[in-house]
Amino acid sequence: MTATILVADDDAAIRTVLNQALTRAGYDVRITSNAATLWRWISAGEGDLVVTDVVMPDENAFDLLPRIKKSRPELPVLVMSAQNTFMTAIKASEKGAYDYLPKPFDLTELIAIIGRALAEPKRKPAKLDDDTQDGMPLVGRSAAMQEIYRVLARLMQTDLTLMITGESGTGKELVARALHDYGKRRNGPFVAINMAAIPRDLIESELFGHEKGAFTGAQNRSTGRFEQAEGGTLFLDEIGDMPMDAQTRLLRVLQQGEYTTVGGRTPIRTDVRIVAATNKDLKQLINQGLFREDLYYRLNVVPLRLPPLRDRAEDIPDLVRHFIQQGEKEGLDAKRFDTEALDIMKSYAWPGNVRELENLVRRLMALYPQDVISREIIDQELRADVPDSPIDKMGARPGNLTISQAVEENMRTYFASFGDGLPPPGLYDRVLTEMEYPLILAALTATRGNQIKAADLLGLNRNTLRKKIRELGVSVYRSSRTA
Repeated sequence: MTATILVADDDAAIRTVLNQALTRAGYDVRITSNAATLWRWISAGEGDLVVTDVVMPDENAFDLLPRIKKSRPELPVLVMSAQNTFMTAIKASEKGAYDYLPKPFDLTELIAIIGRALAEPKRKPAKLDDDTQDGMPLVGRSAAMQEIYRVLARLMQTDLTLMITGESGTGKELVARALHDYGKRRNGPFVAINMAAIPRDLIESELFGHEKGAFTGAQNRSTGRFEQAEGGTLFLDEIGDMPMDAQTRLLRVLQQGEYTTVGGRTPIRTDVRIVAATNKDLKQLINQGLFREDLYYRLNVVPLRLPPLRDRAEDIPDLVRHFIQQGEKEGLDAKRFDTEALDIMKSYAWPGNVRELENLVRRLMALYPQDVISREIIDQELRADVPDSPIDKMGARPGNLTISQAVEENMRTYFASFGDGLPPPGLYDRVLTEMEYPLILAALTATRGNQIKAADLLGLNRNTLRKKIRELGVSVYRSSRTA
């Protein structure tokens, strides 16, 4: 039998488009502009799937959804919304929607989701406490953020291991915390550990705890982060900095669900959700022999890449308003950013990502008496924030290392990381290849993204530089200021 799709949206143009597209896809379609008619059809047992807008003239779909799930729990409901926030996606999930689509949406994707929903076994709706719905842990309405919201909404009621990647300052811990706070483990503890901030010889003790006398200085038994996170979520930040011995122990936990303390012999069962994060290329570390491939695949069950701020510049006004509101709650004076100031901020490269933007907004609120932040203030602040180019630090000036000395120092550190072993073969070509990226990035940063000047600085043909930028994926420095 042909499935019947019930469509509710107060926008006549959207109703027409959906009617035509779903009819062409082979479905029977019934269309309405209000929630009352939709509810009458559903109550009468009509329809095999619902596609509905959130905001309608007579009733919000989020108020209607609980009645639908109580009356017909097997009926898939697809929610559409122009209010594209993290909380919209979460509310859609916790109210029992099959999926959430931000407007504008792709018709091909919509039809594919409908096909999956009709073919899959009916899923039980998730349930969150009402008092968890008012916060806004993640901010942004860009297409990149919409996809993140949808992935998180699908993961809330699972225990799947998540690997979050992205540059420093993109909000990896914020995402992990949101996944915990709005997921089924929200009543358990959220424990975070940064591998890069702990001495390498203490990481195993920090993670798994140790027994009295396990090593010099172990005067008492100590609990580890796994024990502290029992029943909740353990966030392993900068997982790429974990030493190999600790990686082996972590793999055992993921495979067998148990661990032993340092110096202990009795296996301890554990029930934690693992969320890992890194700003490094783990596949490159695997090739270098610095990260276990089997551990990578155990952690990378669900990969989630957070976009850098420069790739979602349209979110900057929303983020600025969010940080201003936070600053006001902390007693800072309210500010407003004029349009030209926001335009400059949208064109800035933001090497420190959202963290850099937050720090800037707080600094402006604290230090500037003006109620309105102007273009001139932003231009001055961002110009001051541009760090000295790495090129400046490579010259043979007093107090600085030469390029040769810098490379020699880093290679000593690299070899030392293998202890008594040696790096994988092919080191010469690998070092030469990996040197190109930071060198070209440094030249582009020093010349404010001017490729002609960067090519002259490097002694390369301009076309050669452009080719290398494409091949290496170098993010060209962007700025609204003229050189």
